[in-house]
Amino acid sequence: MGTRDDDKSTIGVEFATRSIQVDGKTIKAQIWDTAGQERYRAITSAYYRGAVGALLVYDIAKHLTYENVERWLKELRDHADSNIVIMLVGNKSDLRHLRAVPTHEARAFAEKNGLSFIETSALDSTNVEAAFQTILTEIYCIVSQKQMSDRRENDMSPSNNVVPIHVPPTTENKPKVQCCQCCQNI
Repeated sequence: MGTRDDDKSTIGVEFATRSIQVDGKTIKAQIWDTAGQERYRAITSAYYRGAVGALLVYDIAKHLTYENVERWLKELRDHADSNIVIMLVGNKSDLRHLRAVPTHEARAFAEKNGLSFIETSALDSTNVEAAFQTILTEIYCIVSQKQMSDRRENDMSPSNNVVPIHVPPTTENKPKVQCCQCCQNI
């Protein structure tokens, strides 16, 4: 059996950028393609720090690559931020006749581990755009919600921290209200 054009392995780490539209805004992502081979493990683990999303990719025609997903997932959970968005990707969906990993099995694994799931084909571009769009949209939503939450917690403006204060009316004939009485009305 001959080799396919897309069988080129990543050596070390490759870098790319991608821009997508989400919620009317242009989101530019830095994408680090780290090698899945064991010999690059020490190099690739350094890229987990600061990562906001990860695509865990296996080959649907090679069951061993799917078996390794659990180990790579553990590695991500151990070294990446706890809020990282992870998508399980079954690549080479064009090789239906050589399928070794059933879709339902991978989908069940993803659901059990809180991952999103998609099958793609880098060869014919099936779902490649959808995979990036889905994970980047999910990351954008999480980051936006966190920023809004942080703003609410740190906002000391009057509109955010309204505390009613009752100040009794004063007349010239009445004695002035002392501070400790006012404070009790807060």
